[in-house]
Amino acid sequence: MGKIIAVANQKGGVGKTTTAVNLAASMAATKRKVLLIDLDPQGNATMGSGVDKYDVPATAYELLIEEKPVDEVAVKETSGSYHLIAANSDVTAAEIKLMECFAREVRLRNALEKCRDQYDFIFIDCPPSLNMLTVNAMAAADSVLVPMQCEYYALEGLTALMDTIQKLASVVNPNLAIEGILRTMYDPRNRLANDVSEQLKSHFGDKVYRTVIPRNVRLAEAPSFGTPVMYYDKSSTGAKAYLALAGEMIRKSETTKARQQVA
Repeated sequence: MGKIIAVANQKGGVGKTTTAVNLAASMAATKRKVLLIDLDPQGNATMGSGVDKYDVPATAYELLIEEKPVDEVAVKETSGSYHLIAANSDVTAAEIKLMECFAREVRLRNALEKCRDQYDFIFIDCPPSLNMLTVNAMAAADSVLVPMQCEYYALEGLTALMDTIQKLASVVNPNLAIEGILRTMYDPRNRLANDVSEQLKSHFGDKVYRTVIPRNVRLAEAPSFGTPVMYYDKSSTGAKAYLALAGEMIRKSETTKARQQVA
C-alpha cells in the first residue's frame, strides 16, 4: 500500500514545492510508482513538472468537488516521470466549494483510498496556509514532511506548525505523524544556520533528515524550464541532495517495515 506524505509548512519560501517536485522525481528515478498532488492554487508544482497549468483537462478541483477518480484526473506524462494531479486558480474555487460539501475534511482521503495500492509514494504539495485544502491533505496523509530554512523565524514557525499538526491529528487523523524535518537552502558558512541546525537535531533527534538541501543555482533555475533539477543538471549539488534524500527515506521506510514484521 502506498505511503501518503504531505509536504507542508505554513511559512512560504522554504522550498516546499521544490522539495515536492524533486523528491517525487527522485523516487520515480528509483523505479517507484509516484503520484504528486498539487493542492496549491498557484500551480507551481504543476508548472515545475512540465505541465501547463492553463491548459490541463482536469485539476484537483475535479478530484475534490466532482469526485472524479484519480485515474481520470491525473496527468500521466510529466517531465519527472511521475503522475500528477494538477492545480491552477480553479483550486481556489474548490476551497470555497468544499465549505458546502458533506464530509469536506476527508474528500481527498476518500479519493486516495481507492488508488493508493497503485503507487509506492503519494506526495501532496500543500498551500502555504492553513485552509480546507491543507486540512484535506493532513486528513489523507500518513505523515508530514516539513521543509524549513535554518533561520530564527523559521524555527518559530516550526513550533506553530507542530502545534497545528497536533491539533489536526486529534480532530481529523489520529494516526498523522511527522515524517521528517528537511533543512533547505542550507549554507554551512552561515553561523546562524549551523546554530539552528544543532537546535533542530537536539530537539527533534532522528526526525531531522541527515540529508541537507544546499543553496544551489541549478535548483533555483530548473522550475523555469519546467523540469526537476535531476533532468536539468544531474551533476548539480541540488540533484544529488534530493536523490540522497529519496535514498534515506526508502531506507527508513524499509527499516520501519522490518521492525513491524518482527513485532
